[in-house]
Amino acid sequence: MVATPIGNLNDITARALAVLRGADVIACEDTRVTGVLLHRFGIATSMIPYHDHNAEQARPKLMAQLQAGGRVALVSDAGTPLISDPGYKLVRACADAGVPVIPIPGPSALLAGLVVAGLPTDRVMFAGFLPQKPGARRGEILELKDLKATLVFYESAQRLPETLADLNAVLGPRPAAVCREMTKLYEEVRRGTLAELDAHYSAEGPPKGEIVLVIGGAPDVVTSAEDLDSALRKALATMTVRDAADVVAEAFQEPRRRIYQRALELSKDDRA
Repeated sequence: MVATPIGNLNDITARALAVLRGADVIACEDTRVTGVLLHRFGIATSMIPYHDHNAEQARPKLMAQLQAGGRVALVSDAGTPLISDPGYKLVRACADAGVPVIPIPGPSALLAGLVVAGLPTDRVMFAGFLPQKPGARRGEILELKDLKATLVFYESAQRLPETLADLNAVLGPRPAAVCREMTKLYEEVRRGTLAELDAHYSAEGPPKGEIVLVIGGAPDVVTSAEDLDSALRKALATMTVRDAADVVAEAFQEPRRRIYQRALELSKDDRA
């Protein structure tokens, strides 16, 4: 599994070049795209197409070659194979057949966008491409709304304005970054809130190039003292202090000891 440049050909690793030279065959999405890379570095290894449209027919041939001791290098058009690109079924087939699968790490648009966005990287949800139809797109965004993780999407430049509008409408005022043309000549990172980015690209129109969208996770909900007291009073109307504290602490994800103490205070006040 060989990672290849996402724009700047100088990002190819020495190990990747050695593997591509030493392989018996290179399986690639588009032989024309990979051919440019091979020509640049003087690699003469033969190529065969392997993509979503021919994978079912090509996979058995690759497996036969691998099981006979052959060496196959899988590449995508750009970046790390399998990240929103075909290949996982081939890896699964190799795992089931006991054929070794070796990662040759390197460029990835996902990681490139993530590390320059200026958003938390300790917990990340990569969601690939959102659906093209507006209803399905909003539905999928809604499913991700409550995740307390930085969200990363790929998007086409042409659909970026309408996708940002949907993200802003569903997710609200979150920090975000549009990372465009990573590693290429016109690389650009535009940071702001979803509302600001929505306004910018609605006015300017679709940009050019490849897009990585990085968006802050669901914000922590700050519970006010008034909300807690209101919930406790409602619970105390029909429950014991202990039971009311248990229910409210669970509902608001607050420490039970603190909620119990407040329930006692409210109970005394009501009796007084």
